[in-house]
Amino acid sequence: MKRILHAFGILIAGLAVGTVSAFWMSGLLGGKPVDFANVNVDGWVSDWSIGSAQADPYVRARVARHGLLALTKDEAVYFTKAVDGEGNRLSENCVYEVSGGAQDAYWWSITLYDGRSLLPMNTDLALSIDATSATDRYGDAPWSVTVSRKRPEGDGLWLSSKAAGNFDLMLRLYRASDALLADPAAHVNPPTISKISCEGASP
Repeated sequence: MKRILHAFGILIAGLAVGTVSAFWMSGLLGGKPVDFANVNVDGWVSDWSIGSAQADPYVRARVARHGLLALTKDEAVYFTKAVDGEGNRLSENCVYEVSGGAQDAYWWSITLYDGRSLLPMNTDLALSIDATSATDRYGDAPWSVTVSRKRPEGDGLWLSSKAAGNFDLMLRLYRASDALLADPAAHVNPPTISKISCEGASP
């Protein structure tokens, strides 16, 4: 009888562990795509299986869960960063400058998402910039964009973090070069994120 109860306990424990791990891997227990990254370029991280034939059912579930609507890897690759240059969590309470340059891809964009991987609920119409807006403002020179919950003075590029709480930035590279797809660490040009100030604190 003890052996039967022991075996039954092992079976129940195995089912519990398997169920929890499956829910975690599929993103149903709060795991975000960034939690499963296997590529890291200066803090910009990516799950390189997204959009590839190697994507398993868990990867596909995470993509569906978080609304990435991932294209195939030949069409787009995705990098996320959730911390500033000092390693602190990005927060709507702070002002940041994000700076970058050209990418080894046909086109790129950077979009701000809140902690739930959703677009923040605000009406500022300033949640994304792209290669076109950067070129229109800076030409072929390096570009920069202010990230803050209040529109800064001047006519520079702006991403609104209003109502975003702790947020992430997602860099999308469309039709990346074969070299970048083969070796992202060597060919991605990672934007820098510098904290300018925070409410109630010195820069």
